Amino acid sequence: MAYRFCPQCGRPLAEREESGRVRLACPDPACGFIYYDNPLPVVAAIVEHEGNVILVRSKGWPEKLFGLVTGFLERDESPEEGVLRELREELNLEGEIVSFVGVYPFTPRNQVVIAYHIRATGKIALGEELEACKAIPPEKLRPWPMGTGLAVRDWLKARV
Repeated sequence: MAYRFCPQCGRPLAEREESGRVRLACPDPACGFIYYDNPLPVVAAIVEHEGNVILVRSKGWPEKLFGLVTGFLERDESPEEGVLRELREELNLEGEIVSFVGVYPFTPRNQVVIAYHIRATGKIALGEELEACKAIPPEKLRPWPMGTGLAVRDWLKARV
């Protein structure tokens, strides 16, 4: 969501170069507001459960579109805490972090994805945001070309 008006003084924002980039900013020098539009941090889990990788489909997604367990990092939460919280919320599973996989840009949504490999235990129960899940043997898992698919690609390479 881009601002159209300054949240501090109410003037219409205008484009100007700031820190080597064109940004929206308040034209009033006394105000000084600059809208940086920084990416939001998202955590992602490559969930290994009973020997399979669990992929999920959120409500409203196309029927054939599945991805990793993901969610926004919350205030005062480490990425490790956040990814384990998302695992509990979305699949009702407990988990342990096996490894950090990497950090990936997801520019279409202005996000940065922090991905982990998680070993999970318990009985899967879908959280309110999910429509479905499926279990894929790691050897049949194929990465997709953007977002969390890049984490899957790197995790699969590291397994060899």
